[in-house]
Amino acid sequence: MTSKEILNISVDCVVFGYDLNTKALNVLLIKRYLESEDKKQILVNDHVLTGYHVLENETLDQSATRVLKELTGLTNLYKKQFKAFGNPDRLTNETDLIWIKDQKFDKRTITIAYYFLLKTEDVDLKNNKYDAKWFPTKNLPKLGFDHEKIIKEALEDLKTKCLSEPIIFELLPDKFTINDVQDAYQSILGIEIDNRNFRRKLINKKYIIPLDEKQFGVSKKPAKLYMFSKDIYEKVFKKNYLISI
Repeated sequence: MTSKEILNISVDCVVFGYDLNTKALNVLLIKRYLESEDKKQILVNDHVLTGYHVLENETLDQSATRVLKELTGLTNLYKKQFKAFGNPDRLTNETDLIWIKDQKFDKRTITIAYYFLLKTEDVDLKNNKYDAKWFPTKNLPKLGFDHEKIIKEALEDLKTKCLSEPIIFELLPDKFTINDVQDAYQSILGIEIDNRNFRRKLINKKYIIPLDEKQFGVSKKPAKLYMFSKDIYEKVFKKNYLISI
């Protein structure tokens, strides 16, 4: 038996992905497009976050996990519910009203927002049925609904969270250089970090494990590789910042 949708409650998923090559934090967006019945007029043409109505038999977390899996095919990623958005006017601009009428859902919809962390390379977009694409958080396209606000608030939460928990490593490959970590922090925080000070603090962390390996296939001098040990982190963790900026 198919569970019914709750037409005025939804989840929206901010999927953050870090691109090691461009050193950019990206967000995964889908195309929102609608033509008039005679196809002579484009009524809606923008991008939005991936979201969906909560089903009657689901928890909010289950809804968010389902939406993520449908978009990316992935599960078991870092996930955080960070805010509910329920302003009466959040879906009332002209384009949104056209879309709502076509999709037949309630314009007084309250959405629960989550963000997920992954590596951009983990998502295969070639055959994605939602026409999903990565966009740098610093260069977003035209967005529908209040999704620009949701993305900005997700990013602010991520900035705070990444300074108190080692979630930065959810965005990086298993083996990384110190510069990779610094670049990721700089991309998220939007600041320049002193290289020598950062390196000294990071390599002194017991849960940053040096490997007997170096980068492979790079044009410059290969750098030493490291790994993050979650087991060691959980043993030595104290409520202090992972790094100091």
